[in-house]
Amino acid sequence: MPLKLLQFGLSRKYSEPRMFRTPPRLKDKYEAVIIGAGGHGLGVAYYLARDYGLTDIAVVDKGYIGGGNTGRNTAIVRSNYLTEEGVKFYAESVRLFSDLSHDLDINLFYSERGHFTLAHTDASLRTMRWRAEVNKHLGVNSYVILPEEIKKICPYIDISCGGHLPIVGALYHPPGAIVRHDAVAWGYGKQADRRGVEIHQNTCVTGIDVKDNQVVGVQTDRGYIKTNRVLSAVAGYTPRITKLVGLRTPITVQPLQACVTEPLKPWLNSIVVSASLHLYVSQSSRGELVMGASLDPYELHSERSTLDFIEGLADHLLQLFPFLSNIKVNRQWSGMSDMTPDFSPIMGTTPIRGFYIDSGWGTWGFKATPVCGTTMAYTMATNENHELIKPFNLSRFENFAQVGEKGAASVGH
Repeated sequence: MPLKLLQFGLSRKYSEPRMFRTPPRLKDKYEAVIIGAGGHGLGVAYYLARDYGLTDIAVVDKGYIGGGNTGRNTAIVRSNYLTEEGVKFYAESVRLFSDLSHDLDINLFYSERGHFTLAHTDASLRTMRWRAEVNKHLGVNSYVILPEEIKKICPYIDISCGGHLPIVGALYHPPGAIVRHDAVAWGYGKQADRRGVEIHQNTCVTGIDVKDNQVVGVQTDRGYIKTNRVLSAVAGYTPRITKLVGLRTPITVQPLQACVTEPLKPWLNSIVVSASLHLYVSQSSRGELVMGASLDPYELHSERSTLDFIEGLADHLLQLFPFLSNIKVNRQWSGMSDMTPDFSPIMGTTPIRGFYIDSGWGTWGFKATPVCGTTMAYTMATNENHELIKPFNLSRFENFAQVGEKGAASVGH
């Protein structure tokens, strides 16, 4: 450990201010309560304070900042979706991400790498062409390339996949990027805190009071809060929160696992995804390979990881990159994915006045963090759904207006 770092850690005087305050207690009343101190919840708090002057906000979380799915994903950002609604929504998120380090005054290590979605069959290549045409129509840089071009951009990949499911093409998305995910939550928390928002960690919501179909208060294990605006931004814990207000959603929860290897010298400058092999991999700025696979094939409210996951992922990784047979896995973990039937999120107002929802993110919630912040802040400030999230309202399941995004999933489900 460097001597200066040790001296800094032991010093009683810090040259930098703390990232966030630690409020000693909850107030009796707030203008808004946000449940969930991940990137989404803190992002909404930041934009409410910055754009609408609403600072009397309590962000409460039963754990710690960024301890949920914000810190458990594989930090990929992209906008090459299949539906018009999805492409417009995520394109705005990519635009916001590209300037977010400057906006939040923190280095997020945002790095454009280019994003491959590999096709191993003619059928999957047809889907790539479909996505490419939708992307081009909406101004998103995305196109189909052939194996020779893939090999030129990513020279270490084995196009033959060891003779099993050889690569026949790919959807290539140059703006695809990676970003330091925990820093996104810290940045939003820091800027929200400086504008007066209170962040209460280790504060568990135990009840939400509704009177005459209007939210009137939140019960926590640290006291009662009067408020008439509540946002649930808790990903895999959504069914537990919606149950408190008697709201039914079609969300199911399944584990999604990921891992990182030991640091390696830089060799992979792209993000490689294969739905057929159930694998996505990129190399972080520290040299680690960050990898994930498909959802566990069963409902489970748990954040445990398994040997079966790492064995299957290693098998598929070696089909693409056989020379990685001797690398070591440093850590593996799991998050709880809140899945919807059409693979699109559930956002905005609900039948209960003052209760807003931000959920149903499945495998792509992190990349929507900034646009979720701006659109949900607008919705909470005006009580009208933002134009970009109108298609994702909960009411679509009653109106048979689902937004099918399964074809744009990074991995098979």
